[in-house]
Parts: sequence; C-alpha cells; structure tokens
Amino acid sequence: MIELDMSNVWGEFSLPQLLETEQEVFAAHKLLAEGKGPGNDYIGWLELPTAEDTAEMVRIKRAAERIRENSDVLVVIGIGGSYLGPRAAIELLKGQNHNLMNDDPQIFFAGNNLSTRAWQELCRLLEDKDFSINIISKSGTTTEPAIATRALRWMLERKYGTEKARARTYVTTDPENGALRQMANEEGWESFIIPPDVGGRYSVLTAVGLLPMAVAGIDISALMAGAAEAQKALDIRSFENPAWQYAAIRNLMYRHGKALELLCTYEPDAKMLGGWWQQLFGESEGKDGKGLFPVTAEFTADLHSLGQMIQEGQRNLFETVIRFAPPERKTAIEVDWKDLDGLNYLEGRTLDFVEEQAYLGTLSAHVDGGVPVIPISFGPVCEKTLGELFYFFELSCGISAYMLGVNPFNQPGVEYYKRNMFHLLGKPGY
Repeated sequence: MIELDMSNVWGEFSLPQLLETEQEVFAAHKLLAEGKGPGNDYIGWLELPTAEDTAEMVRIKRAAERIRENSDVLVVIGIGGSYLGPRAAIELLKGQNHNLMNDDPQIFFAGNNLSTRAWQELCRLLEDKDFSINIISKSGTTTEPAIATRALRWMLERKYGTEKARARTYVTTDPENGALRQMANEEGWESFIIPPDVGGRYSVLTAVGLLPMAVAGIDISALMAGAAEAQKALDIRSFENPAWQYAAIRNLMYRHGKALELLCTYEPDAKMLGGWWQQLFGESEGKDGKGLFPVTAEFTADLHSLGQMIQEGQRNLFETVIRFAPPERKTAIEVDWKDLDGLNYLEGRTLDFVEEQAYLGTLSAHVDGGVPVIPISFGPVCEKTLGELFYFFELSCGISAYMLGVNPFNQPGVEYYKRNMFHLLGKPGY
C-alpha cells in the first residue's frame, strides 16, 4: 500500500490551496485515462500491468531460462529507459553487488556512454565468459547502443561462430519498423516487442525491463501483479489517491517558487532507481521553459556532502523521500569493551532502528530549515512493491505534466545536441 505523508508541506501552502486544485487534477487524470491529451498515442503503458502472464511474458521467461543455462553474463545494450529501468530493478532487488554473487548470471550494461575506458573494462570482464546479448532499441540507430551492438556482435561471432552467436542474441525493438527490426528479421534473432504506443522512459514494464530482470532471477510475474494492483488502486478520482496528492503537491511547489525536486532514498541499492525517476520526470516535464529540475541524493551518505547546502542554501527546493520497510532479518550493534568510539550506548539496538532515527532527525532538521519534505512509503523491498512503485511514478508523472501544461511523451530538445554531434562527425545529411 502506497502512503504519502503531506504533513510537512503546509508551511509552503495551505490545505485549502491544495483542495482548490481538485478539478485541475481530475481534468489531467481524465485527459490521460481517456487518451485525449497531447501525446496520446504514447499511453499504452497505462494498460500494461497484468495479474496473469501474457504470451509475451511466457516467451520472456523461456528465453531467460536459456540465457541462465548457457551464459555466465548477459550484456544489456541500451540507453535512457532501456538502461535505467532494468538496472534500477535489478540493483534494488538483487543489490548493487549482485554481479559478485554466484547464484545468477552477471548483468552488464553497454551502449549507454561513449567512454573508451568503460568499453575496455567491459571487454576485460567478458574474457573467458560465456555471454549473451540483449539489444534494446526502438530504432536501432541511436549512436551509443548502435556502436556497442556492432562491437558485441563481432565479439560473439568471433567466440562462437555465426550460427551459435545468433542463438545468443536477443532483441527488444519495435514490432514492425526500424533498422533493428530489419536486422532481427534478417539474422533470425529471437525478438521481443516495445509496443509502438509506449515511449522509452515508460517502458520498464515491457520486455525492455522484464527480460533482463528475469535473467537476473527476478520474479517478473510478481512484479507485474504489483503493478496491476497499483493500476486498480490508483484509479480513484479523488485526493485519496496518492498519485493525485503527489502530482498536485509538485505543481503547487513549482508555483510557489521551487525550482528543484530532490529525490532521496536511504537505500544505496536504490541509486539507479533515482536515475530512472530522474529521466522519467526530467524528460517528461522539462520543456517549453517549464519544469522542476529533478535531482537525487542517497542518504545518509550525501548528508555528509550535500547536507549543508540542503540545510542552509537557497530555499528553492523540496524533498521527496522514498521509504521502504526494514528487512525482517535484523542486524544488532554489539558491545566493544574499550568503547573508544563511545557507541556502547547503542548496544543491542538494530541497524534499522539507527537508520530510522537518522531519517526522523534529518526530516525534522530539513523541515525546520525551510525545506518541505514529502515521504512516500512503499512497503518491503520485493517484486510486488517495485511494480507498484513503477506504476505510481509513471501515473503521477503523466498527471503532473498535464497539470503543468506540457506533453509528457515527447522530447524535442534532445534532438538539438544530436544534430550538432552528427554534423561534427560528418554524418551525411548533417
């Protein structure tokens, strides 16, 4: 159950001001649900969650089993949502150090940068490893993943030969169009679809996210069931809906002069989840001279680097804090007979107890310092919770963007740097 705590925002605006936005939020949600708003040909993600396995999910599970049986490593090639979504899920549920465990195949990511050092490191990591690749791209022509695809295809063919390399290549792309679809058809690669009505940053609940997750040992049926539960629960058209609360509060913060939203977590394994959230809201709302700038922080580590700025810097930001329930297995703090660090007063206390007090102390300090804080509780870290979280933020983002008066599903600005890069590279036509 998703619970949003609004008690720390009233210093910025009042409850009556929030309630005055009710018709506005209702209209935005209606535009989204009925497909009558800008970009309405990209709202297929609204209906993706399912409590039962689809035929596509069955194929994904079978492919994942083959990869798990014959590969030490899966290299996921993609950028943007094709990279951030699956990595966020895998690291949250399996841990940042999942590749050091021996239970599941290692998952490496490529095609999300142009770094020579990163590429050479990946090549070293793949030495003496049996590996498969999952190419994720609607078009197949985006520069970073296309370069990585060329190189990794060659590495596979050199290692296994053409026929065996073909069986280790999996594609997630448009069902009909694009260079990658043409390559998949010509080469005979097993392929999965990115629905034409689902944009990249909303695609984590498609094969884009589900195939890498399944290879990593994540129960994708439970994740999708959690998303389906959230879909049903968040269809409420009132301020009982936490997605309404979040969308309305964000817009009111923006209208009251806030320029930045700081997403904070107290879980190091949620760092890439912050990256996924940052792309979702940044690319959806940052246009037409509008939008909150989304930034992320990992507490308590970043309290020792950004805490001073948050506490006493410009009052142009607010915090959204993702909270997860503590694990059932507890870790207790032991006594030290010398007590040179002075921590014996914590003897017998659990680590999650100390973390909770750090959270409460930070919350109080930041609110007292003039930074509104929105805690959102999602429950225990598990597949079901993550499915709910993904759907909650996607729905909230669509509603919030329509309230802001922008198209949540386009990204015209990113084409500018690409044109400049292609010109400098000497690409024909640029």
